[in-house]
Formats: sequence, C-alpha cells, structure tokens
Amino acid sequence: MPTVYSVIRRPLITEKALTTREVQGALVFEVAANASKSEVKQAVEQLFKVKVASIRTASVVGKERRRGKFAGYLPDWKKAYVRLKAGEKVPDFAAEL
Repeated sequence: MPTVYSVIRRPLITEKALTTREVQGALVFEVAANASKSEVKQAVEQLFKVKVASIRTASVVGKERRRGKFAGYLPDWKKAYVRLKAGEKVPDFAAEL
C-alpha cells in the first residue's frame, strides 16, 4: 500500500473548496492520479483520525498555458471531495479557515 502522503498531496484551499465545506460539509484534497477511493478513505482516516462517510473524485484536465508563441499544458491531476460522518470533528487546518 502507498504511504499516506503519496496518496494525499495537499488540501485545496480555494474559494470553491471553502464553499463546498460550508454548504456540503466536504473537505477537498488533491490526491494522486492513480489513487482509488478506498486508498483515499484509508489515508484520510489514518492521517486525521476521523471517520469518512463518502468520497467523490474528479479528474481535472490540465489547462493550456502560453508564453508568447510557445504553448504547453499543465499536468492533469485528481481531486477528492471527502465527506465526514456526522459528529466527526473537522481537522484543525480546515477549522481555522
């Protein structure tokens, strides 16, 4: 099994992610592109000591970026929306936002 930090890359702290946390009660993470839902669930439960109710994942296609006449693409990546079970405490990094 991969390590916790190779599955969860970083929490996403964007306006959309904060709105999702307030409205739906879901935390948003950037995860490894080849990570499955069960691996993400195990990693979140192990890292933050909480119980996970459900997980939704989305693969994000990299955008085109240009520098003058030169064009390239940002890499594709994957994000996970993690909903905690009722009564679970939100991790400290998300509670302070």
